[in-house]
This record gives sequence, structure tokens and C-alpha cells, in this order.
Amino acid sequence: MTLNPLMKGVVIAMVHVAIIGTLGGKLLIDRERLPRVWVATAPVDPDLPIRGRYVQLRLLAPHDGETVAFFIPEDVADPSIRPAGETLWVEVTVPRTGPPRPIQLGVSRNGDPVEPLSLR
Repeated sequence: MTLNPLMKGVVIAMVHVAIIGTLGGKLLIDRERLPRVWVATAPVDPDLPIRGRYVQLRLLAPHDGETVAFFIPEDVADPSIRPAGETLWVEVTVPRTGPPRPIQLGVSRNGDPVEPLSLR
């Protein structure tokens, strides 16, 4: 059976959607199954125009020195700029191999428990 150009394009598009969907599904399953922890952070680079708007965060112990990028909406103030007495934290999924994957940001004030930030 010979496919016309339109059908070939539709088949290729469906394959691409399937590939992206399986990656997204894997990340969602990992987020549910793998350990999640809050890690204290230190900001590194709040904005790189080529790659979009994000906060580059250096993870402190137990992943000391490792960095993760947390993408933020255009209309949200830079969450890495905190007043004195506040510490920025990031909740991460810890995969078996590879770097931690950021889920959400939170703030601890004067040693209190971490409160998630609403960035929407």
C-alpha cells in the first residue's frame, strides 16, 4: 500500500507525538515513584536570553555543587531574590541515575518548615 504525501506527514506527526508522550509519561511516573526531597539552594544565573527565562540553582548538601534549571513564567518576579532570613529551596525528584529533576520552589523563613511558592 502506497501512502500519499499527506498521509505520510500524518504518520510522521503521530510518531513524534507518541515519542513526546512517552517521555512525558515516564517523567510523570518517575515523579510519583521516585523519592522527592527538599534541597536548599543558592542562585547562580537568573536569566539566559537564548534559553528562555529560568533560575539556575546550585543545590547545597546532599547534592553540593550540582545545578538545576527551574523555568519560570515571564510575569513572575525572580524567586531567587529573597529578603534576609529567607532561604530558597527546591523540591526535586531523585532518579537512580542522572541529575535531580526540579518540581517546585519553596521558602524557609528563619528556619521554619519549607512553604511552597505559588509561581502561577
